[in-house]
Amino acid sequence: MKKINILYIAIIGLTIVGCKTQNASKQKEDAVNTSETITSTKSDIDYYFDTNALIENIKTLSSDVYEGRRTGTKGAALAKDYIIQKFEKLGVDPLGSNFQQPFTFEAGKTYNAANILGVIKGSTHTSKYIVLSAHYDHEGVKNGQIYNGADDDASGISALFAFAEYFAKYPPKHNVILAAFDAEELGLKGAYHFVNDNVIQQKDIVLNLNMDMISRSDNNQLFAVGSRYYPQLKPVLENFNDIGKVDLLIGHEGLGDGDNWTYSSDHAAFHKAKIPFIYFGVADHKDYHKPTDDFENIDQQFFKDAVQTIITVFTAFDSLEF
Repeated sequence: MKKINILYIAIIGLTIVGCKTQNASKQKEDAVNTSETITSTKSDIDYYFDTNALIENIKTLSSDVYEGRRTGTKGAALAKDYIIQKFEKLGVDPLGSNFQQPFTFEAGKTYNAANILGVIKGSTHTSKYIVLSAHYDHEGVKNGQIYNGADDDASGISALFAFAEYFAKYPPKHNVILAAFDAEELGLKGAYHFVNDNVIQQKDIVLNLNMDMISRSDNNQLFAVGSRYYPQLKPVLENFNDIGKVDLLIGHEGLGDGDNWTYSSDHAAFHKAKIPFIYFGVADHKDYHKPTDDFENIDQQFFKDAVQTIITVFTAFDSLEF
């Protein structure tokens, strides 16, 4: 992730780089208990995935072995191989002829990068796609210190695997693309490349759910960003009953106080293409973009509950007609 300068955004519009800003402020819509309200309990949660596997995956991807997963490095290549192996093991098919979508770009030098793209076939809306995304790159090694990026964004990649587990038992209604994007930290390069150049036409992508930093929160808050622009998505979020430790909030959409996260991560590429999105993320913490963003500092219970929250929200969106 990269911090956003709000004045900079105002000047350059949609030309943005990297993840979201700090100092989150709370803006929550009151949940309405109706027959359509999504139900959940705060105890005895029936998780839709293997929680032990979720924790093991984030621990592995954020270990020193992966050397901070900087785009174009050995560590990134190891992470790419790990993601592909997990997709294969979980029964995910490649979107194209294989899982990799290679691309190159210039950012001070030439980078060779690759998105990892899998697909789950839908049972009903077989010509439409929902993209579930997270980025697997991070800051790499700086001054001899490894920036492991446990929260940013090994957490989102691990959530993709949890989704794959869920779909193995409960196939989605829409086709689902599981997208592990590269080069987010260098300007959302992987997301923009995917949106502008892949085997699926933009008109067939009806929704992006992007996950970037979802494994810890000082206030147990998980923000959902985007329904301001796509109000058809708002009722699902307004009527959501919180799960476990996680307080799901609507906010950081450029209204009122607080930083605007509309363009803070890979969802920006979809929004620019007028594809509806919801971004799930937490406020920046003391280890944000520091070598201390390690596995030991995540909140395992919050992380499990956050992934369960996002999957539950997805199931409601999957039931909508786009």
